[in-house]
Amino acid sequence: MNSSAPARAGTRQWLGLAVLALPTLLVAMDVSVLHLAVPQISSGLGASAQEMLWIVDIYGFMIAGFLVTMGTLGDRIGRRKILLFGAAAFAAASVLAAYADDPVTLIAARALLGITGATLMPSTLSLIVNMFGDERQRGLAIAVWVTMFSVGTALGPVIGGLILQAFWWGAVFLIAVPIMVLLLAVGPVLLPEYRDPDGGKLDLVSVALSLVAILPIILGLKELATDGSPALAAAAIVVGAAFGYLFVRRQRTSPNPLVDVRLFSRRAFTVAASALLLTMFVAGGTYLFITQFLQLVAGRSPLTAGLWLLPAAFTLIITSMSAPGLAGRFGPAPVVAAGLAVSGVGHLLLLLVTPSQDVGLLVTAFAILYAGGGPVVALGTDLIVGSAPPQMAGSASAVSETSTELGMALGVAALGSLGTGLYRAQVTVPPGTPPATAEAIQDSLANGVAATTSLPPSTADTLLASAREAFTSGLAGIALTSAILSFALAGLVLWGIRPSEEVAEEASATPVPEAA
Repeated sequence: MNSSAPARAGTRQWLGLAVLALPTLLVAMDVSVLHLAVPQISSGLGASAQEMLWIVDIYGFMIAGFLVTMGTLGDRIGRRKILLFGAAAFAAASVLAAYADDPVTLIAARALLGITGATLMPSTLSLIVNMFGDERQRGLAIAVWVTMFSVGTALGPVIGGLILQAFWWGAVFLIAVPIMVLLLAVGPVLLPEYRDPDGGKLDLVSVALSLVAILPIILGLKELATDGSPALAAAAIVVGAAFGYLFVRRQRTSPNPLVDVRLFSRRAFTVAASALLLTMFVAGGTYLFITQFLQLVAGRSPLTAGLWLLPAAFTLIITSMSAPGLAGRFGPAPVVAAGLAVSGVGHLLLLLVTPSQDVGLLVTAFAILYAGGGPVVALGTDLIVGSAPPQMAGSASAVSETSTELGMALGVAALGSLGTGLYRAQVTVPPGTPPATAEAIQDSLANGVAATTSLPPSTADTLLASAREAFTSGLAGIALTSAILSFALAGLVLWGIRPSEEVAEEASATPVPEAA
């Protein structure tokens, strides 16, 4: 027997894995639950379309901006410590969000949720690696951890629908409180502490540069899509791009970069990271509009809308669980490319959806495009890490996590802004409509529906007929854009990601310079 073989995990480690699965489940549920609550939040707080986009996507931007930062901080002060601190702060921010009484407060609370949420994902994954020394057990533990995303996606719509059916919109944020309390109660007992004795210093300048690069660009995109000031939009995008250049330049020279940008000199790595980011980009924007379509156009209750989303969640689970086996037979790149092509077909089917038809076509199209995304979700991280040299695996993992969160947030921001812009360009209000009602309808369908609730149903439907057509056109614009991206990505993956033997050959032939 090899005395140096790592010890196998016991009962305590597996119970610890169950505890670590909780925040992962919560993050996946949070996205689907919040999207279902958009109509109620919009009417309850009187939030404009632009404010609603910030409410939905500021969370993802903060997570993406702080993921690497919190991972580095956890290495320095202790991964369990940063996880438990983040859990407590996440619970407090959830309560603040639940009882927000205006859009600005809710946006601020969501930003805090994103910052504190960024402590959860890197800490959970790194602790799993520490707890499971045996390679097979570690592989199973990580598979369980990844599966929680799919399970959370499936449970989120149903749980969210039940909550919104019985309580006010703020209750969706309170789901996190008992989960975080449980984590705080049992985490110190079941989870080990770990610090990296060689952890690098935290580069606060890079943290600041990453945020002031991303947020102004998003502000500019929103201004362009919501009839804002073109000058302000252009200035914001230019400022963001300038800070983005400074961020990249600093990463090249910093002894402790947040992101090792040398990785992007490798074609396979860049293609894999782009595929993961843009797949989540497409998913974020499409999901936002489909959840609203089911409620605001098709007239379904939050619970019924959540149930209609289940077929898509189950196809995602099936294809993501099948992808590793298919990849072993055909190779990961062909499986991912095929999935992206299937996703493109699903998006094209959305172009056939009309406001007056049953939701069957919408649900079928959504299930097909989610099925196509399953292989990318399941294999994306392996493709990214496998495309990097072994000595850069840590940086590659950070890029993978950031691509997922940033892609989702960018999709909500950019595609959500596109859909909103198309809606506003096409909606018409009948003459004689009261000015306040007309203004609400022209801002967003959610506000229009809220403004006509006191009217007889036939009158409200007449006023909102154009708005529902315009909203469907917005969904079609998102679907067409997403279909083009999906098909283009499929070709890019086949071109850019070669068999693993070639990648290994290139890695051994190309020396990687050490960081300064």
